[in-house]
Amino acid sequence: MSSHVFLDQSAVLIVDDEPFIALDLAMAVEDAGGSVVGPAGSVREALVLLEHAQVTAAILDVHLSDGDISPIVEIVMARGIPLVCQTGVGLPPALKMRYPGLLVYAKPVHADQLVQTLVGLLQTTPSRSKNTKAKSAVEMRRLV
Repeated sequence: MSSHVFLDQSAVLIVDDEPFIALDLAMAVEDAGGSVVGPAGSVREALVLLEHAQVTAAILDVHLSDGDISPIVEIVMARGIPLVCQTGVGLPPALKMRYPGLLVYAKPVHADQLVQTLVGLLQTTPSRSKNTKAKSAVEMRRLV
């Protein structure tokens, strides 16, 4: 990870049903100074995490074992949380139409590239206080 790329303890939700990809993403987030929420391997798991943890960014696989990520994207976008998606097959048409500016990378994509994109997105969103970030880390630990 480049020394200029830092997540500053941002709580990053990772959603991917492929364990090796999820682990690679988690390690890249931690290497960049972020904290990991998840990883979640299903839409259901991700929705539970979003209900209980405060998330400041997200990396989502588009198609999961129990469906596409539309319900997750709806919540994340409504909360103004920066997100990056990755897919091997493309976005569902309804999601593509509703969020034409959604950042989507085609698999395979290097985890560091996704994290660098998140860093850029976080730098352009209103900054969150240190208290919010600390609270996010505490909430995440309680879920584990």
